[in-house]
Amino acid sequence: MLLEKIPQIKHTNKNNFFLLAGPCAIEGEDMALRIAEKVVSITDKLEIPYIFKGSFKKANRSRIDSFTGIGDEKALKILRKVSETFKVPTVTDIHEISDAAMAAEYVDVLQIPAFLVRQTDLVVAAAETGKTVNLKKGQFMSPESMKHAVQKVLDCGNEQAVITDRGTMFGYQDMIVDFRGVPTMKQYAPVVLDVTHSLQQPNQSSGVTGGRPDMIGTIAKAGIAAGVDGLFMETHFDPANAKSDGANMLHLDHLEKLLTNLVALRKTVNTF
Repeated sequence: MLLEKIPQIKHTNKNNFFLLAGPCAIEGEDMALRIAEKVVSITDKLEIPYIFKGSFKKANRSRIDSFTGIGDEKALKILRKVSETFKVPTVTDIHEISDAAMAAEYVDVLQIPAFLVRQTDLVVAAAETGKTVNLKKGQFMSPESMKHAVQKVLDCGNEQAVITDRGTMFGYQDMIVDFRGVPTMKQYAPVVLDVTHSLQQPNQSSGVTGGRPDMIGTIAKAGIAAGVDGLFMETHFDPANAKSDGANMLHLDHLEKLLTNLVALRKTVNTF
């Protein structure tokens, strides 16, 4: 089973969905540890397999003056400290071939951003590290086309591929989730729904992406009902002042109630 091969992951025998959650970007050590401590406490209570998420750098910003990171090695060391402190696996996204081996020294799962999932050399570099590879479905791609991204990982001798759906472009400034893609993509690999990025409203005239965080519960519940294997959410104790993607984040104070409801829904779905 894929989850059981990820170091330090817990609660894999509970037939629950797994969760990738954390801040969009690593802004500093204190904030990362604060968020991780809260999410670990909740997921242990609810017996949810958990992977801490944090980007060590943000390469795909709309504006040149947008926050991109605190320094690659500094952020990666914080991810390692989160893992060592709370005994949980970690995931971060990579943007260049050289990022793969570097990030693999610090984290357990390498994530390929949606805009880059067709970049063969990048996917191959991630796969060749032997780490689990989370492939985000491009906003411009069909569910069926993701089988080719998964196959690139498999062709490298790595069977640890995951697909994450983060919505599909609907016009220029909105995203939608086509839940028909969930059973299609589950033929190729375990499927995760990226709830918060699916609610982005990109390409705003200000150059700062907007979002609909009020819809997080609705999309998450629909994902569980559709049979996703995992959920991805970005969360922060102060989304309004987060340095990246605050407009579509879930406030950390709302996470426990949402996950409690989702666990109950999952138990119902498992009876069908």
